[in-house]
Amino acid sequence: MNEVAQRVGLRGKHQAGRQAYRHGWEPGWVVIGGCKVHVKRPRVRQKASGEVRLESYAWAQQENRLDEAVLARMLHGVATRSYAATLEDVGEVEAFGTSKSRVGQRFIRQMEAKLREHLSRRLDELRLVALRVDGVRIDEWTVVVALGVDSEGRKHVLGLREGATENEATVRSLLEDLVERGLRYDQGLLVVIDGAKALRAAVRAVFGKQAVVQRCTVHKKRNVLDHLPESEKRWVGRKLTQTYREPEYSAAKAALERLADQLEEQHPGAAASLREGLEETLTLHRLGIPGLLRTSLSSTNLAESALSAFEAKGDRVKRWRSGQQAERWAGMALLYAESRFRRLRGHRLVPMLQEALRRELGLERAITEPALVAG
Repeated sequence: MNEVAQRVGLRGKHQAGRQAYRHGWEPGWVVIGGCKVHVKRPRVRQKASGEVRLESYAWAQQENRLDEAVLARMLHGVATRSYAATLEDVGEVEAFGTSKSRVGQRFIRQMEAKLREHLSRRLDELRLVALRVDGVRIDEWTVVVALGVDSEGRKHVLGLREGATENEATVRSLLEDLVERGLRYDQGLLVVIDGAKALRAAVRAVFGKQAVVQRCTVHKKRNVLDHLPESEKRWVGRKLTQTYREPEYSAAKAALERLADQLEEQHPGAAASLREGLEETLTLHRLGIPGLLRTSLSSTNLAESALSAFEAKGDRVKRWRSGQQAERWAGMALLYAESRFRRLRGHRLVPMLQEALRRELGLERAITEPALVAG
């Protein structure tokens, strides 16, 4: 009403030279408290050229505020069918637009927009030292996730694709997208993956020798134990855990080889599983990365823990219709988790990892040799 008074003057007061006048009321709606409510809106007309657009009314009708309210509640675990019960009391006016179907449509629209914005952003200024790639199973679909760790130990959700880690084309498409968006790896990049051969091939194809691969020790442990009877799993699992905590590369490697020899006669499948990719499970040991940082980066648990937020939210979905739906819900869980990420444990040792990667790729010599010649 203040805007109406500014345009046409106070009711009952003569205003010389005014160009607009009140023209009654008509039904309308505005967004209040996370819903739409019916209101009566005032009309104003120009003497010469018809209806006047009221800026305050246009602002009150901005549906992006409603979309954001829906997204915020959904991210915090509110089901579409329960959305209306979470709204503020808006008095005696009639609220609408809060049905399960309408809320679901708004969530899809807003979530897809957020994901497009987040997963298409440029990565040129991001100085990554590590990249973790893993997949999460959602009903009959798998979503492959790429998470990065920067030079300050901060974690970032970089990309995701619907498709299996056993599908090289899916993983390669995801990694190539990161490179096209400006991901830098010229100073070396630690890539943490599980044992999928297609995933390893995609990493090699996209990053070449600049990628130093660390195989996930948690996945390795699971794979070995899957080949054992229940009676053997406990002591073998304990032995693997103790070995991967061993600080020295040579001692850890020798212990794993002894364990494989020990398993060979009775459980050859477990022994073969342990030997497969054994060297890459010790990459961080070989690079000389100690303590917390080695523990933090030797598995893909970051992806799994980030996606654990999906479990509670995904349980609300009664019927999965498509891979696109699975990708959207996984994205929702990841964005929610990213807002709560803490810095990587052992992040103060990240400079040591950067130096080790440069040494591994021979970049230290490339930097120092010209200086020696000049001297």
